Amino acid sequence: MAKKEVNTDLWVHELLKEAGIRENFDAQGSNVKEIDEALKTASKKGTGNSGFPEYVGIVKDFLIIIEDKPGLSKHINYTDDDLIADDTKSNTDYAVNGAVFYARHLADKVSYKKIIAVGISGNEKKHRITPVFVNERGEYFELADIETLISFSIDNIDEYYVKEILQEETNFEKETAEILKDAATLHNDLRNYGNIEEKNKPLIISGILLALRETEHGNFSLESLTGDTVKTDGSKIYTAIKSNLQRANVSPEVKKDKLLSQFAIIRDDVKINEKNANLGKTPIKYFTEFLYKSIYQSLRYYNSAEDYLGRFYGEFMSYSGGDGQNLGIVLTPKHITQLFCDLVDLKPTDKVFDPTCGTAGFLIAAMHDMLTKAKSDSQRDQIRKYQLFGIEEQSYMFTIATTNMILRGDGKSNLENQDFLRQNPSKLQLKQCNVGMMNPPYSMGSSANTELYEINFTEHLLNSLVEGAKAVVIVPQSTFTGKTKFEKETKQNILKHHTLEGVITLNKNTFYGVGTNPCIAVFTAGIPHRPEKECKFINFENDGFEVSKHIGLVETATAKDKKQHLLDVWFDRTEAETKFCVQTTIEADDEWLHSFYYFNDEIPSEEDFQKTIADYLTFEVNMITHGRGYLFGIEEKENYQENTDIEELPMVAEKGDKYE
Repeated sequence: MAKKEVNTDLWVHELLKEAGIRENFDAQGSNVKEIDEALKTASKKGTGNSGFPEYVGIVKDFLIIIEDKPGLSKHINYTDDDLIADDTKSNTDYAVNGAVFYARHLADKVSYKKIIAVGISGNEKKHRITPVFVNERGEYFELADIETLISFSIDNIDEYYVKEILQEETNFEKETAEILKDAATLHNDLRNYGNIEEKNKPLIISGILLALRETEHGNFSLESLTGDTVKTDGSKIYTAIKSNLQRANVSPEVKKDKLLSQFAIIRDDVKINEKNANLGKTPIKYFTEFLYKSIYQSLRYYNSAEDYLGRFYGEFMSYSGGDGQNLGIVLTPKHITQLFCDLVDLKPTDKVFDPTCGTAGFLIAAMHDMLTKAKSDSQRDQIRKYQLFGIEEQSYMFTIATTNMILRGDGKSNLENQDFLRQNPSKLQLKQCNVGMMNPPYSMGSSANTELYEINFTEHLLNSLVEGAKAVVIVPQSTFTGKTKFEKETKQNILKHHTLEGVITLNKNTFYGVGTNPCIAVFTAGIPHRPEKECKFINFENDGFEVSKHIGLVETATAKDKKQHLLDVWFDRTEAETKFCVQTTIEADDEWLHSFYYFNDEIPSEEDFQKTIADYLTFEVNMITHGRGYLFGIEEKENYQENTDIEELPMVAEKGDKYE
């Protein structure tokens, strides 16, 4: 076997290991009897002799067949009708064709009804991985190319099948659509039955959810909400909220009082505590019943890092005719909060700080990640009590964040209602946080108010962490172009004291409906940036998330695969082409973005060369015949026409022409 093919086989072996399914696969054969028997007549040359793919494996009830080739030119061959060619040479020479051949051969000979043929060509830096689904009748259809084999892991393959092959919604997507529908309904009801201000809507939601927790202790019930005019429904809910805050051990007392003052609207608002003729009950009771049925059960029993209250709040903002930017609010999507944890390789011993925590999305994601990795109940208790820190300036957002943390399993005791920029970084360092995560207020800075530039928030966070800490921020791309004098100076100052590890350009729809082109930057705090330090600049615009009508940004079947590739590149587990990642030294005056450093390092193929020459010659002939020969050193159109026979003009290249 050629050396290149051996190298490709080894790389595929590593892909299977990364996906956690290497033990599910056999090389050059199968330990499954019926598959092994079928392969005895699977010669690609049609001789009736045996034939063996590079790898054959079983993941759950899926049969997966892998063929690989060392060169991209041998990836796939089509007929003139754009069908995957099925002749002997194509099946022998091309990765996808060979994989599909084996899959179709096995389809009517084995009991497995779901077969995935995978053609792989190239190497870890430059490659193609094309899956093709084959059913029991031998019918096939091509699937989108992938970067890794993580989609075929035991945890992911069912979701991949539903999304990519059946092209149906997963249970999670159905649940998401239902939640968004409920959010719209509740938003309208809060307006129609309560005339509630926008910022108070999430307060009412979160307060009711806290009160509902007391149903588990017998201190509150939906039946107790009778519409009494003396002891109102709102006062009963307020009392339940107070009890739950005590049960959650919210401290200090001043903090608990601050929270209760925010929830007082539930008790004091007259309209929501009066019986509504159309509802036949008080609006606050109606809201409570609605939340119990639609949200509370999910919050309590659905085990994920999902920031449910944040999602509700984001929906409310969109329904309010604004994107939240007038309040400086840009809530971070769940897949980004989880990516932050992955980029810093979060450990259960880390201390995490979010100085602009909003609804606590980052802290919830970090808590969930750390609790999953913890090895004991005492360690998990330690994480909740002492390893999560947050600051939020706006009182109502602080209340929502605290409530969200309580509902998601504690961590609330270390949240503070403060202005982050007014805090002494040296004092914040005493928290000993070694991980910072931040989505600062967007588009609030100006020449008259430079401290509100996102780059200033970034520097303040870096100064607030211990030496060697990792800081991850998501900001507009303009943050790192450094257009103003202040921004340029701040970038210079950052490099004097801290290290830039890299910047990841994100999908332009990450904050769908907001109109911001975001990026993620990762820093190491307290260590000056060395001139020879190479940073990674990654183009992750194609992240596997797409905009879905009436829902917003949704995860496609390829999202997990693309994220795995990103992390593999980030942690130097694999190489990548420069169109995806550029690794380079930097200057403070540079634009810290992939687009600034990108260069095309691809070697053109013979086909690319011929096309370029053909295009050039076509252009030259066209210009000369239109009297613009001077573009090619011919000064006078007339002189050129007089002295040149048209037959001597360069000929336009035809497909297949060879050039010396």
